[in-house]
Amino acid sequence: MPTLRGGLLGGLLWGLLGVLAFSFTVVFTRIAVGGLSPLFIGSGRAVIAAVLAAIALTVTRQRLPRGTQWLRLLIVAGGVVIGFPLFTSFALQTAPASHGAVVIALLPAATAVMVVIRTRERPPRVFWIMAIVGAVAAVFFASLQGGGINELRWSDLLLFLAVVAAAVGYAEGGLLARELGPWQTVSWALVMVSPIMLILAIASAAAQPPTGTLAEWASFGYLAVVSMFLGFFAWYRGLAIGPMAQVSQVQLVQPVFSIIWAALILHEQLTWATIAGGLVVVLCAGIAVRTRLRRQALPPAPSLSAAVDSP
Repeated sequence: MPTLRGGLLGGLLWGLLGVLAFSFTVVFTRIAVGGLSPLFIGSGRAVIAAVLAAIALTVTRQRLPRGTQWLRLLIVAGGVVIGFPLFTSFALQTAPASHGAVVIALLPAATAVMVVIRTRERPPRVFWIMAIVGAVAAVFFASLQGGGINELRWSDLLLFLAVVAAAVGYAEGGLLARELGPWQTVSWALVMVSPIMLILAIASAAAQPPTGTLAEWASFGYLAVVSMFLGFFAWYRGLAIGPMAQVSQVQLVQPVFSIIWAALILHEQLTWATIAGGLVVVLCAGIAVRTRLRRQALPPAPSLSAAVDSP
């Protein structure tokens, strides 16, 4: 693939634009579930994004994936097209957006762990320490918000499952993007599972006819067009301009943006527990990601690629 020009500043600006687009996902999901069923939101947004992806692939005449690339695309789709949207939609029926943003802040570190496992890297011990500390901090925060250290809500489990699903999908997608192209990988994943998502969308609409308000439908539209599709164009353009390792770390500010939007748009009260929990999780994720990237700078090794991508 040809390398885009623009320098580090251009890469960072495009990457930041992508992160800014993704940072509204949790907030608008929280709004949409107020009147639309989570199954309809998770599947319907994928159907609309798949139509846009099919148009983009056709217009640009992208070559078809080959051989095992189809199986790897299925892994990507399972994580970022099916798993993450559905898990977060169900979780945010009850969980505040700021709460979800803190738990999902684990995603950069979780994806880095999946990349390490997938590529059989041997990062330094501090990488594993910070990844574990970040996970423990997120669990502690979730249980504390739930009413006590021994009380984790069902929505928390769904949020953690969303992180795992996205981490697996992004790790495989980051590797596959080197072969198919970044936005092409996401587009093929969307198109590949679109029949399944269409069936789910129709079934959910039949079981619970969607009757949302204008704000709820507008939020759904944003999730489908921006969070699921256009946001990836800006994010992947930034990664393509690079340097990829530096640009990828921009996503660490995403949960901070999400918490701010939750306060401004949803008027959620920012408690010290939310602020402290978010800072600790982001700090741990940042140290883990930076430690791995520094280790990669010594011997040649697979780069993080889209490892910290977010819906």
